[in-house]
Amino acid sequence: MNRVILMGRLTRDPEVRYSQGERSMAIARYTLAVDRRGRRNQDGDQQSADFIPCVAFDRAAEFAEKYFRQGMRVLVSGRIQTGSYVNRDGQKVYTTEVILDDQEFADSKGQASDMSGYGQSAPAQRPAPASAIGDGFMNIPDGVEDEGLPFN
Repeated sequence: MNRVILMGRLTRDPEVRYSQGERSMAIARYTLAVDRRGRRNQDGDQQSADFIPCVAFDRAAEFAEKYFRQGMRVLVSGRIQTGSYVNRDGQKVYTTEVILDDQEFADSKGQASDMSGYGQSAPAQRPAPASAIGDGFMNIPDGVEDEGLPFN
């Protein structure tokens, strides 16, 4: 079974390109900085991280382009794909990337907009929204299009 689940922060805004052909498809590439739990660097003062390249296609790529920004913490799942190519110097280069099936925000909106905690792994606390109804659901304001919501 080839399945991977990662939570990390975007190292920069997603890079999105569109495929050529009859039906143009969005392809988003971004890198997640994923902390190595319990590991410290040689100085012992900071956690080390792995930088994992991720690729999203079609609507998921368009979603990443529209909503994901550098420093945001996101949760992704997909499969690892390896490959290789020969560069201009004639050397074989091996690649590894995560082909995404699912991606979502890992922080609340308030935490995502406050990037002062970048690089620190604190547990996510979800404050109760002011507009929550007694049944635990939040009111969606009028004028919000269904297409802009992060779920279908």
